[in-house]
Amino acid sequence: MKIKGRVWKYGDDVNTDVIFAGKYTYTVKERADMAQYALEDLDPDFAKNVKPGDVIVAGKNWGCGSSREQAAICLKELELGAIIAKSFARIHYRNCLNEGLPILISAEAQDLVKNGDEIEIDFDLGVIKAGGREVKFPPYPKFVQGLVNDGGLIPHVKKSLGLA
Repeated sequence: MKIKGRVWKYGDDVNTDVIFAGKYTYTVKERADMAQYALEDLDPDFAKNVKPGDVIVAGKNWGCGSSREQAAICLKELELGAIIAKSFARIHYRNCLNEGLPILISAEAQDLVKNGDEIEIDFDLGVIKAGGREVKFPPYPKFVQGLVNDGGLIPHVKKSLGLA
């Protein structure tokens, strides 16, 4: 799987309340409606300007805070290409994979790019390319690759049970 898009660069400790504000948790029910509120308090222009395939590159502890699934859903609904971070909060990391949102850990990626740069990620080879430079990362294990390729945990389980 290859992803190519524009970089949206953010810092450390971006929590799920910033990714999808708590004030919408019980009022916005439809997945598609969640997208318009993504990163509203951190970057009010993000949801209006992000394009399918774009990539968030972040610092340490992306997705800390509550276990709010909407934080992963709103980014998936925007057709975000991937999230690269120095580290992820454990529950948010799993929520992203459960949604089929490609994510990866790379300590070097944040130093490789600036906001607005073009980036290319080859998940099969484990390579991130930007600005004529590249960094490597370990490719996904087969099971995780299946989750992402199938669009998330529920579609993956349905497929493996022959229900899809």
